[in-house]
Amino acid sequence: MAKECDSKTCDKSSCEGCASKKNPQSMQAAMNAMSNVKHVIGIVSGKGGVGKSFVTASLANRMAKKGYKVGILDADITGPSIPKMYGIHGKAVGDGKEILPAVAEDGTRIMSVNLLVDTEETPVVWRGPVVAGVVKQFWSDVVWGDIDYLFVDMPPGTGDVPLTVFQSLPVEGIIIVTSPQELVQMIVKKAYNMAGMMNVPVLGIVENYSYLKCPDCGKEISLFGESHIDEIAADLDLSVLGKLPLDPAYAKAADAGQFYTMDNPYIAKAIEALEQI
Repeated sequence: MAKECDSKTCDKSSCEGCASKKNPQSMQAAMNAMSNVKHVIGIVSGKGGVGKSFVTASLANRMAKKGYKVGILDADITGPSIPKMYGIHGKAVGDGKEILPAVAEDGTRIMSVNLLVDTEETPVVWRGPVVAGVVKQFWSDVVWGDIDYLFVDMPPGTGDVPLTVFQSLPVEGIIIVTSPQELVQMIVKKAYNMAGMMNVPVLGIVENYSYLKCPDCGKEISLFGESHIDEIAADLDLSVLGKLPLDPAYAKAADAGQFYTMDNPYIAKAIEALEQI
């Protein structure tokens, strides 16, 4: 028999006999009334510097070229890079209650803290709760309109922002981005285990910096060591959704603010996984 709840001696959210235990309240933030977002996908990494924003933008580009309406919520509040990649430098427009996302040349809708600060070089020196609150506002206060796929570019690690996104947004799945290094197993498992704790499905793994293809002979050179992603994916029963090479053309397009022109063929399996959601 379930025990009775005594408000003086127990926490109702953890008491077996409580109604809140049987019908837990959702912590999800309300979507903006003028938005209709069908799918929310998180792009995560266990550490920084693995090209997470690059993968996010590559996925958005490919889906846009296939005719889907896409958006990017840049949740990397203290290290935003998405607007610059798409050549967006102005400020977001709002009326004090709602904010309109910036729109890239290819129609991708983007919201980032870099669209709110005085200059692109202005540092964001905010404590965790403030950062987490801004991410929620990017969901609740931004008029996304009709979006088929909203990609959330997460900051690295398993801190406040990923926790806020998992709890506050209806994330249908995440893609883990990593690189071919010895630490990869531990790093991938951290992200994988956090997703499991939050009951968020992991769609698969994308390995960035997989190799460099010699422009003269075509030989694939493993600059960061041999890849172990297949073994790690098999151990976690996950799919490898792409092995992305180092290609200077992508960096050149990002630096020029023209990343929307790029079509990354190495993420074809990731696109298939997204379309099956």
